[in-house]
Amino acid sequence: MTVPLPDHRLDPLRAALSLPTPTFRAADLSLPAGLTAAQTEEAAALALHWGAPRAALAWSRESLRRAAAHLRLGDPNAARAELAAEADSARVALLRARAAALDSQPEADQQAAQARILARQEGDSAALIAAVTLLAEGQQADPYAALRTLAEGLKVAEITGQSADPHLLAVLAHTQARLNVRKGQATAAKALERSAPRSPARVLALLALARPDDAHAEAQAGDLHPRWWAFTAAPMPSTSAGTARTVADG
Repeated sequence: MTVPLPDHRLDPLRAALSLPTPTFRAADLSLPAGLTAAQTEEAAALALHWGAPRAALAWSRESLRRAAAHLRLGDPNAARAELAAEADSARVALLRARAAALDSQPEADQQAAQARILARQEGDSAALIAAVTLLAEGQQADPYAALRTLAEGLKVAEITGQSADPHLLAVLAHTQARLNVRKGQATAAKALERSAPRSPARVLALLALARPDDAHAEAQAGDLHPRWWAFTAAPMPSTSAGTARTVADG
């Protein structure tokens, strides 16, 4: 039996997308000729992962992927339009919750909590980790509550044998820094190491490491809207919100 040769048509695109930010040019990205619809969607997924949301929008026809790209660009209304015909699911609820958070809507936390419930019911570990990450962003004024929320995501990664998600780690770093700056920076270093260039995780990790110029360069190159890190400016609690330790405390 002949084993089919691997398809390398996306290799040049992967190489272009994975370039470090100082040498990355989103305007130079192009799709290889002759791709199937599935391969084109794979290319769009790669573009979104490596911080090229405009390319993802140009190439993708999948509503959830397009909604995610609109959210990177800071356009919640366009994201909601993409999701309008979608049935309720954890991932749809999560994207809607992120849209609400970017709009600073008061129901954002409730929507994120509903996404977490759906992710638990569906057994969707990736959606669950993303939901608790978003929930914790809204809990920064109560860092102990945020730590307890993030602990669920760390536990899910442990149970499923995954490495901790870099976006979760970056939010954890900001949360820990409200209680212990050194611990927060240690976590931020882990998030930075695991994050993709131009991703929200990398931008947040650099901010936690007190490297704002590098963070803003990554965000600009990746067309990431500033509302993605607005939660980092949440006021510090005036009194301790509690002392119960969690797995997220380290």
